[in-house]
Amino acid sequence: MPADGVQRTSTPDAAASTPNDDTAPTHAPGFAANVAFPRGVRSFVVRAGRTTTGQARALAELGPRYVLPYDAATTDLVAACADAAGAGGQKYTQTVLEIGFGMGQATAHIAALRPDTLFIGCEVHEPGVGALLKLLGEQQLANVRILQHDAVQVLQDMVAPASLHGVHIFFPDPWHKKRHHKRRLIQPRLVRLLAERLAPGGYLHCATDWEPYAEQMLQVLAAEPLLTNTATGYAPKPDYRPETKFERRGLKLGHGVWDLVFRRNDVPVADAPPLVAGADSLSDQ
Repeated sequence: MPADGVQRTSTPDAAASTPNDDTAPTHAPGFAANVAFPRGVRSFVVRAGRTTTGQARALAELGPRYVLPYDAATTDLVAACADAAGAGGQKYTQTVLEIGFGMGQATAHIAALRPDTLFIGCEVHEPGVGALLKLLGEQQLANVRILQHDAVQVLQDMVAPASLHGVHIFFPDPWHKKRHHKRRLIQPRLVRLLAERLAPGGYLHCATDWEPYAEQMLQVLAAEPLLTNTATGYAPKPDYRPETKFERRGLKLGHGVWDLVFRRNDVPVADAPPLVAGADSLSDQ
C-alpha cells in the first residue's frame, strides 16, 4: 500500500522498463541505472497513466512555479530550490527530500505542518505530480518543489554532500517475488548515497507495509556505518506522517506498518569502509 493509498504507476517508457516476467509494481519511485549503481536495474516501472482534467490544469498552470528540470549542471539543488521558493523573502531552516511521493497527500500534509522547511519531491508518475500540484495550489503551499525525474540521478548529480536535513521514503514498491528483490529501492549503495547527502543529525525515514521488506530495510540501514538507529528496532510512527484511510483499514484488519528512522551520525564519510562489490545482494538473502 503506497503512502497515499493509491496504486502508483509511472509515465513515459513502459516498454523499456517493464519486467518481462511479472506484472508492474503498484508502489512507487526511484532507482535507475547509472555508473555508481552498476546493477542496471530500476526499482520503478514507467507506465502511461491517466491524468485527470484537474491534474492537467495544475501541471499547465502551476508546473512552471513548482516543477524544476533535471539538470546535471546544477550541483546544489537545495540552494537552487531555496532560491526559487524563497523569492518572496521566505527563508527555510531545513530541507527534506522525498523519494516517490505518489499522489502527494502525505507531502502536502507534512509541508503544511512545517512551513519553515523546504520539501523537494522526486516522482516519475505524471498524474501524481499533477495531483500534488493541485494540492499545493488549493492549500497555497509555497515550501515544496518537484522534480519529475529518477531520484538516484538527482541525488548523484544535483544534491551536494551534507545538504539535506531529512529524507522521506514512504511505502516504496516491495517487489514481493525473490527474483525481483534486486529491484527494491532500499539497497546498500543507495543508503550510502543518502547518508552522504545528509547533514550530521539529519534523518532518513522509511515506511513499509510489507514485513519482509521491513526486515530487509532494517538490515540494510543498520549495516550503514554513517547512520544510527533512533530506536532499538522499528520506530514509533512519527506524528508528522499522516495515516491514510487505506493504512487505517489495514491496521483494523491486523496488517502491520513499519517505520524506520535513522540519523546521520558524526562518522566522517572518509572513515566509512567502502562498499564491497555485490553489496546490494543483501536484499536477496
